[in-house]
Amino acid sequence: MTEAAKAEGAAERPEPAAKAERAGESAPAPARRRDAARSRELLITAAMELFADRGFERTTTREIGERAGVDPALIARYFGGKMQLYLAAVRVEQGDVAPADLLDEDRLRELLDRFDRRGPGPSFQAAVLPGDSPEVQQAARTHLRERLVDPLHDRFAAEGVPRAQLRAELAAAAFAGVILARTSGAFGELAETRAAELLPLLRELLGATRPAQ
Repeated sequence: MTEAAKAEGAAERPEPAAKAERAGESAPAPARRRDAARSRELLITAAMELFADRGFERTTTREIGERAGVDPALIARYFGGKMQLYLAAVRVEQGDVAPADLLDEDRLRELLDRFDRRGPGPSFQAAVLPGDSPEVQQAARTHLRERLVDPLHDRFAAEGVPRAQLRAELAAAAFAGVILARTSGAFGELAETRAAELLPLLRELLGATRPAQ
């Protein structure tokens, strides 16, 4: 190759690559941090789609990796496992906006409809049932508190309700118990009752945690 051709080829390559060749080195790889962030984003998006379509149990890490177009082993590296990825996906899906509390009819209807479609979900179960991973359970409990207990506490505290925290936890525990019992098969009529019919009864139950005004 002539010197002119070499110079032309070097000019066509990005400056870092040309400098690396002149120094006898290979071109630098893309920034790992940028790749990691993109891989996390792709995995969360794929997980959200698959968990919504198939549920947690029927979705495998291999399927998530294939849909995301990345190595499924990165799920363990970036998140710790499928459960942690699920929690990350739930947080992204629900966003940063604080939800309405359980005494809000629209909020209660939304949750009932969601649990009827997908079941209580692994994060919900991890928060209230014994588990093998303290880290996962703690993350799930934090999520449950932020989404169910804290909004009720804020309402009760603003209204001057005594023992606001206890009453908020009592209402959240009652709601969690109903949801788990509804899917356990132990309570036939509760499981068979449509969400629209259950809604006013559940509102009455949860409303009992707040003293009459």
